[in-house]
Amino acid sequence: MSTERASGAELLRRALVDAGTRVMFGHPGGAILPFYDALHGAPGPYHVLCRHEQGAAHAADGYARASGEVGVCVATSGPGATNLVTGLTTSLMDGVPVVAITGQVPSHLIGTDAFQECDTLGIMLPVTKHGYAVQRASEIPEIVAEAFEIARSGRPGPVLIDIPKDVQLAEAEIPDALAGQVNCSAIPEEQRRERFANSWVDGEPATTGAAVAAALARLRASQRPILIVGRGVVCSMTTGAVFELAEATNLPVVTTLLGLDAFPTLHPQCVGMPGMHGTERANHAISESDLIIGMGLRFDDRVTGKVSRFAPDAGIIHFDVDPRAHGRTIRTDIAVLGDLGDTLPPFVRGAREGYRVPSAWWRRMEQWRREAGKPDVPMDSRTAEGPMSGRQVSRAIARVVRRDHAIVVTDVGQHQMWLAQEVADAEPGTHLTSGGLGTMGYALPAALGAAIAAPERPVWAVIGDGGFQMTSQELATVVQEGLHLRIAIMNNGALGMVRQWQMRIHGGRRVASDLGAPDFAALATAYRIQAETIDRAGELEDALDRAAAWPGPVLLDLRIPAEDEVYPMVPAGAALNEMWMHAPGEKVAP
Repeated sequence: MSTERASGAELLRRALVDAGTRVMFGHPGGAILPFYDALHGAPGPYHVLCRHEQGAAHAADGYARASGEVGVCVATSGPGATNLVTGLTTSLMDGVPVVAITGQVPSHLIGTDAFQECDTLGIMLPVTKHGYAVQRASEIPEIVAEAFEIARSGRPGPVLIDIPKDVQLAEAEIPDALAGQVNCSAIPEEQRRERFANSWVDGEPATTGAAVAAALARLRASQRPILIVGRGVVCSMTTGAVFELAEATNLPVVTTLLGLDAFPTLHPQCVGMPGMHGTERANHAISESDLIIGMGLRFDDRVTGKVSRFAPDAGIIHFDVDPRAHGRTIRTDIAVLGDLGDTLPPFVRGAREGYRVPSAWWRRMEQWRREAGKPDVPMDSRTAEGPMSGRQVSRAIARVVRRDHAIVVTDVGQHQMWLAQEVADAEPGTHLTSGGLGTMGYALPAALGAAIAAPERPVWAVIGDGGFQMTSQELATVVQEGLHLRIAIMNNGALGMVRQWQMRIHGGRRVASDLGAPDFAALATAYRIQAETIDRAGELEDALDRAAAWPGPVLLDLRIPAEDEVYPMVPAGAALNEMWMHAPGEKVAP
């Protein structure tokens, strides 16, 4: 042990550097100030000052998704810590590795209702994988190393470290590993892979190897199989193995919202996104399949529709690293528990040996549409002067994103679903959105985190006018960091998805869904951001090209009609094959 001593705050800084932290996102306050003082003049980590702690949590999430590293966010005690809750819950639901560091009131004041005191650990327990309440400065290096390991291992997720102010000020000996440290590690150690032996087959415990063998036997016996891939394929870096499996067997591939960048969406074997706003082909294929092979997804309710009628004639094989995911929402016949990096290769090797999906199954699927929207209407002088549709805007943005190999970050609502339906061949780690929690306000701060993580790539933040107003203060952070972020607001003057549900599910009774807004272009200009307002279809393409080429941050206010709605749509309580292809009662030309 080194005889050199340092404060707990300095130990924390050094431990973060040793864990591979290059960038962290936060907002200072009294109880965390000793740590911020330790950053003064230090070689790292680099700190990004966000304008709200929720923005810091989302920025850390976006950074983690785009970089593959652990995201780090920092906040003070009390309201600073509680403002992280939504962002950390978003990361937990979507399996994103984040370490949150919060200051706490001095130890002798804990439990006295001191100024800005709250039970941070208790509040955070349901929304994190693990939490630490640090009691001694000497514990900090080991706790930080363990927190990063927990955040990365198994199913990734957020971990909390809560440190009282006096512990940050107290001194302890510097471990040898942290002594003499002068700069940041470039990349954290490779994510540890875990092997599990508690898989099951038809309810009976089985080794992982036996479960893989049973899964192969079911595949070879199937006539109408479907492969569904989720974000776990991206996290485990097994997109190449999934591609090999699909091409070797001719399996139809369904990509979940969080798995849109796990398999090329324009590949002829991709049948689309499933669920509430999934494609006709994907939802009908799942409903008529005899075998579902799920890889790295949660089978959540937005994917399954009415659970009792999900794939009624299919056996279910589920590959996932999280033991809680197996059988949680749907009946699972074969659970293959473990990191896909370990379990998928033997399955691929076995599947390559002589199995091909019957051509009759493909002929059946080709009767259903793979695309969600109608083809583009040719532009003429009349349509050029007319309004833009949400579909048109999303399709145009998707084309620019694909052309420029950009990262796209979407918020939550109609624009999120339109763009998900139009995303074209997104590379792994380039389609970022809040799936499980459905967090409005996610996109702008997450996009700035992604832009810092991947400065060599263009980043688009696509946001509804409602979500944008929840975290628009992070425009200041975008300017502060000099980020070349492209921000596209799909502005319909409403909480669009709420309005659609009120119109279609609640008898057209609209309450609190019409939304006023400032002049977004003027707001952006006030932040010294280049901005345009576009409301005519003929102006869209050129505006997107200008935004793509602009050397600094740019904001486009894209005006679309409030009446525009997202279809297909599976109404709540319906089976996947009971989707509405258009608004009920709408007359559609044959």
